[in-house]
Amino acid sequence: MAAASDLAFDPWDAAFLADPYPAYAELRARGRVIRYEPTDQWLVPHHADVSALLRDRRLGRTYQHRFTHDDFGRTAPPPEHEPFHVLNDHGMLDLEPPDHTRIRRLVSKAFTPRTVERLKPYVHGLADELVAALVEAGGGDLLADVAEPLPVAVIAEMLGIPEPDRAQLRPWSADICGMYELHPSEETAARAVRASVEFSDYLRELIAARRKEPGEDLISGLIAAHDEGDRLTEQEMISTAVLLLNAGHEATVNATVNGWWALFRNPDQLAALRADHSLVPTAVEELMRYDTPLQLFERWVLDDIEIDGTVIPRGAEIAMLFGSANHDPEVFAHPGHLDLTRKDNPHISFSAGIHYCIGAPLARIELAASMTALLEKAPTLTLAAEPTRKPNFVIRGLEGLEVAVG
Repeated sequence: MAAASDLAFDPWDAAFLADPYPAYAELRARGRVIRYEPTDQWLVPHHADVSALLRDRRLGRTYQHRFTHDDFGRTAPPPEHEPFHVLNDHGMLDLEPPDHTRIRRLVSKAFTPRTVERLKPYVHGLADELVAALVEAGGGDLLADVAEPLPVAVIAEMLGIPEPDRAQLRPWSADICGMYELHPSEETAARAVRASVEFSDYLRELIAARRKEPGEDLISGLIAAHDEGDRLTEQEMISTAVLLLNAGHEATVNATVNGWWALFRNPDQLAALRADHSLVPTAVEELMRYDTPLQLFERWVLDDIEIDGTVIPRGAEIAMLFGSANHDPEVFAHPGHLDLTRKDNPHISFSAGIHYCIGAPLARIELAASMTALLEKAPTLTLAAEPTRKPNFVIRGLEGLEVAVG
């Protein structure tokens, strides 16, 4: 076992946040599991270990299906945070079998490949519209003008949220997702609680309306989904809808701006992509790997496990470093090199195991659609200003990405 106290890994340091990948290389050289006292976690930086642990049933996103907080040696969240935890804890991402199995099976009946395929024309049409507006304006903020409105609108369209209500979605999502960072402040928690209450109240009304008048949307599908007499509870529907919005656009927004920022810093790869648009599918995968939008994913240790001779006891928390795993030279040749033709690319940006991202096919469609639209309609797109990195570690993104056309 190694300790991380003398390493460059520091999720609150601006220099680390600007480029965490050298620190990850240091972690991988130090060992397979590293104790990190500031967050009371065990860091796992290697691809093989992260991939295996994502599938290991001795770990869980929650422990409450087996233990109380006291049994597990953990402190219960403050009562004032309860609205956030009620919302979060009933979503698939933070459940384990049998609840996870049941909910994912029912959600899959509504969130089908056919549903995703039916959205393709809408996704491509909207991407074209957004990029056309950017071109007409001579440029702008790629995040605010293209990267953000595309997946938010797509998820809203899929859920059946009326257009006049959609402006609320992104602020609610941003406030809720603040709780996924390491050691969120009380101010962050208060914003997340408020957003959880407002978003839940809104969805409760929408679900009631869809019960009276079902449509072709996913909310109606979730209401109708059943299996052997089993149905989603209202809270499970609310939590699922919020999860689909949050997970369904946070990664896509950040993958888009992280990706274009990487392309601007690698002009040879951008030139190759502009010369051959058939590279778009492999480019999407490589950009997801190269600057991973979700850097860390946590698991609770439900039963003692051993990694490289180190026993990690029940009750501990493991932090799987996706960004590090995606730069592991044992798996990726020249991982620090952006290669849009990379064929063997088993990145884990969409996770793995039972919690593999249910929206991955839709995310890939969105990323490819916006990239294709920008390549076709804005072939002279250039960076207009150096971007500012968001002061977040877990969800990695930019404050904005100013670009010029023409």
